[in-house]
Amino acid sequence: MGVKPPELSTNVVLETVIEAAQKLGPKHIEKCLIYAPDAVGKVLFVEKHDWFSHLLVYAPLEVSLRSVVPPKTPVCFASMFTGAMPEVHGISKYEKPMVTIDTLFDAFARAGKKVAIVAVKESSIDLIFRGRQVDYYTEEYDPEVKDRAIALLEEDKHDLILAYNQEYDDVMHREGTRSYVALGALRNHLRTFQELAVAFNDRWKKYNRMLVFAPDHGAHLEAPEGKGVHGDDIPEDMDVVHLYGLRKGEG
Repeated sequence: MGVKPPELSTNVVLETVIEAAQKLGPKHIEKCLIYAPDAVGKVLFVEKHDWFSHLLVYAPLEVSLRSVVPPKTPVCFASMFTGAMPEVHGISKYEKPMVTIDTLFDAFARAGKKVAIVAVKESSIDLIFRGRQVDYYTEEYDPEVKDRAIALLEEDKHDLILAYNQEYDDVMHREGTRSYVALGALRNHLRTFQELAVAFNDRWKKYNRMLVFAPDHGAHLEAPEGKGVHGDDIPEDMDVVHLYGLRKGEG
């Protein structure tokens, strides 16, 4: 997108994503929508791949990644949006202080680009990136986040929109990772991504654009309670798949 990485970023890039962007031509990616569902790990992507296959229509580029340790929501998102490890950005456990080092959002602001963060009230995404040149939209829950993100796409005032949902994480902590209710929450996240993808490709079709499905970590079942947890350095918690969809503008 023609933006220099945050100052303390490791500057490691995903070569397959860079190559896909370069194939669009000399013009930079102009618009980006990132959908961040909480706790949707690679194990779900593998087990329920037929559910995820509908997403690949919009974001076919799959990238397997490992979370940071510990795989806790604020730790992960702080690393995802600073490009820095926990010992650098300062969040190393489940707490929600404001990140003080340079972030992707600061980098976009310096480049003259507009960012919107749409998140559930009191969530990590809602709190840890405050104090920046960002338009913040705090919503009651996931459906309101979706509606707000679609409204922002229609307004076309931003270059980067980050939308966060948390129903699967909420439910699996109470009911277990594969409970009927938890899997229903997962399906809701996948439907939301599809709805956002359709709106994204319709409203921003004239731009070179990138759509991203970017969960923070996974989860596992803890016996004997049978509830979902995360925070261990194990594949169920650490392994995630991010999906990228890059399209050339029609204008």
